[in-house]
Amino acid sequence: MKILVTGANGFVGKNLIVELKNRGYTDILKCTRETTREQLDEYTKKCEFVFHLAGVNRPKEEKEFMEGNFGFTSELLGLLKKNNNKSPILLASSIQAEKDNPYGRSKKAGEDLFFKYSKETGVKVYVYRLTNLFGKWSRPNYNSVVATFCYNIARGLDIQINDPEIELNLCYIDDVVEEFIRVLEGNPTKEGDFYIVPVTHRIKLGKLAELIYSFKESRKDLSIPDMNDPLIKKLYSTYLSYLPENEFSYPLKMNVDNRGSFTEFIRTPERGQVSVNISKPGITKGNHWHHTKNEKFLVVSGEGLIRFRKIDSDEIIEYRVNGEKLEVIDIPPGYTHSIVNIGDTDLVTIMWANECFDPKNPDTYYMEV
Repeated sequence: MKILVTGANGFVGKNLIVELKNRGYTDILKCTRETTREQLDEYTKKCEFVFHLAGVNRPKEEKEFMEGNFGFTSELLGLLKKNNNKSPILLASSIQAEKDNPYGRSKKAGEDLFFKYSKETGVKVYVYRLTNLFGKWSRPNYNSVVATFCYNIARGLDIQINDPEIELNLCYIDDVVEEFIRVLEGNPTKEGDFYIVPVTHRIKLGKLAELIYSFKESRKDLSIPDMNDPLIKKLYSTYLSYLPENEFSYPLKMNVDNRGSFTEFIRTPERGQVSVNISKPGITKGNHWHHTKNEKFLVVSGEGLIRFRKIDSDEIIEYRVNGEKLEVIDIPPGYTHSIVNIGDTDLVTIMWANECFDPKNPDTYYMEV
């Protein structure tokens, strides 16, 4: 299928095109600001589906709203009609079309053109009034509050919040692309006269800022946001895409002594803590037990011996582990335990605990195995 995408270099266009290619659609006709009328004429002769994503939302002069959102749409439909091309067309409009402002009026005029064109030609049209899109590759300090907050907060720049109680209706770019591809494959989501992206998220402006600030702090407190919340998961992914390219990495505090090191990696309120333990050859660590705390040990390099003993028993249980055969060892409560490096190289162990370490309540009691 030959697919024409206007606004191919824009936020939605870029995301849509890469996913179309991921799914095997390779014959894509890209229309950008540099595309000539002659090229567009050729595209409208051979295309079999049109994603009309091009538009103007931050012009230098007010008249450019109507020129970009009405005028270009009129030109596109005119060329399709001239070339007798009855390809289905999707229009990315905006909820602003409901409002009486220059941008809204221009988007509404573009919608009206589409409905008129469909009535005259019988062509199937899909009009989407999109709302507050966010995701990777959106331009910051332009028309996306999420992009602006992510970009500025990641760089320690100020953000502006006039009313933290304002509620936003956000729509994630991957959900938009998923819906657009459903249109292409004959399974769109319709509501009244318009088509909709069925997944949206509501959040207050102040809460949005608070969340994005917490993402920045997570590099210091090692926290991971609640990925069970779909909006938080999408916002966190978006935030990471706006990190300065020279700041993808961040250091961890290594607790180092002559035995090796112990380094906390991730802390979560609901999924516990992950740490990295390194033991020098011949070193034994542990020799303690817990009431409630439990752990999982995964040796990823070196050779180790993990030993257990129930605190009221003399029987010792042993597991030999190494990085050549990955094996998780559960550390149950009520068993004193230790891990010994029995190899010639450092023993590297990934350790998970069901709770983050709390120095005020460590639940750790010394007892040799």
